[in-house]
Formats: sequence, structure tokens, C-alpha cells
Amino acid sequence: MDRIEELWNEFIPLVAAYVPKVLLAILTLIIGLWVIKGITRLFKRRMEKREVDESMRDFLASLVSILLKVTLVISIASMVGVETASFVGVLAAASLAVGLALQGSLANFAGGVLILTFKPYKVGDVIETQGVIGKVDSIQIFNTIMMTPENRTAIIPNGPISNDKVINFTKSGVLRTDIPVGISYDANIKEAKDIIMKLVEADDRILDDPAPAVVVTSLGDNSVNLSVRVYGKSDDTWPIFFDHIEEIKVALDKAGIGIPYPQRDIHVHGLDLGKVS
Repeated sequence: MDRIEELWNEFIPLVAAYVPKVLLAILTLIIGLWVIKGITRLFKRRMEKREVDESMRDFLASLVSILLKVTLVISIASMVGVETASFVGVLAAASLAVGLALQGSLANFAGGVLILTFKPYKVGDVIETQGVIGKVDSIQIFNTIMMTPENRTAIIPNGPISNDKVINFTKSGVLRTDIPVGISYDANIKEAKDIIMKLVEADDRILDDPAPAVVVTSLGDNSVNLSVRVYGKSDDTWPIFFDHIEEIKVALDKAGIGIPYPQRDIHVHGLDLGKVS
């Protein structure tokens, strides 16, 4: 009984000493996270006013948020009586262990830095990388977020992207659109090319320089294959393609130039047709 009373007498001062510190630490954590969120938002607004690149804004805002949260945790630890020097030492050791365990994440962070430094693409560009084609929505610390043509969200680690080829479809602002057209072997090639060129020249979305062209690309099994090659703004690429596929078909039909179906010529040898009933 005396032992219990002794422990109770030791417990009361301990609670009285640490409960206020713990409550204050919890309150500080809540207020601190709210303040950090506000600072991050304000930081992004200031970068917007200074017209910092959108890709850089997302990356730096994420980095600032993480650094402030780490600082907050260290401050809270010191409030509850943990020695800062010891805590920083433990944190450094833990960071080393985590770093070794998360080498992939560090590679992704380094990849993000390389992407923002050399800028193979930026937010809003349409790119192809890692087998994915899509519009860059944001460049984060570890990942690049892309929206595919099917409106799917693709989250791709920055590390593999920085070591892979990146095809940027919008960086130059102009793209060439290739429209394949097959015509019958009996058709007049020059007439077909003239009809197609009239359609192309009437489209204001198609640039005069580089000049559009209609060329014969191959002699297929069933058709003479043409390629309509035109240049336009990146955003007009698919509208130009789909509009002209339909217009070319209608114009060639109207001129009597056929787009043939697959067919085969069969030659029969040694068959007496007179004996066929």
C-alpha cells in the first residue's frame, strides 16, 4: 500500500509538469499546420505575381511546405522537453536510414530538380514519356501528373522520366499532321492531289509556311497510298485531322475517285469451264 502511495505521489507531479506541455504542443501543432498552409498559399501567390513558371511554383511550394513541417516537429519536440540537439541527431540518423530505404524516392526528387532545371517540358505541354501520352497537369517533388486524351490521370515518377526520352508535342507550338489517303489504281493521281490541295488551302488553320503537301508514299496491295502533310498550331492538330479525313472522302467520292476495298485477283489454271455444270 505504501508503494502504491509512493508511486502515486511521483505520478501527480509528473502529470502536472507534462500535461500542460503536451496540450500546448498539440495546440501548437494544430495552429502551426494551419499557418504553414497559409504561408504555402501566400508563397504561391507571390510567385504567381512575379510570373514564376507554373511548374516551378508547384515544386517550390511543396518543398517549402515540407521544410516548414519538419521545423514545426522539431519545435514541438523541444516544447515537451526533448533536447533539440539529441532530437536532431536522432532525426539525422533516421533520415539516413529512410534515405537508404527510399533511394527510389530520392532519385525521383533529383529527377524533379533536373526536369525543372533543364525544362524538357512544363505544365500545359503535351508530351510522350514512359509509354504515356498526355497533357502535363503538374510537376511535383516526386512525380509528374499527366492527363491522358481519355481524361485519365497518369502519375509518373520523375526519376524514370529524367532518364527516358521525352517527346514534347507542343514546345515549338507547331505540329505536322499526316493524313493517310488511299485511292484506286485506276484513279488519276494528279486530279486526286489537286482536289485534296484545294481543301487544304481553303482551311485557315493550316499554315502556308511550311507549305502543305500531298505525296505518294507507297503502292499498296489494293491502293495507291497518299499522305496529306500539313502544318498547324498544336491545339489544332486533331481537329484538322478529323475534319479533313471526312472532307477528303466526300470530295473524292464526288469526283468519282474511288477509295478501294481490300481485294484479290484469283487466277485459275488448267480448268475446263465447259465441264463445269
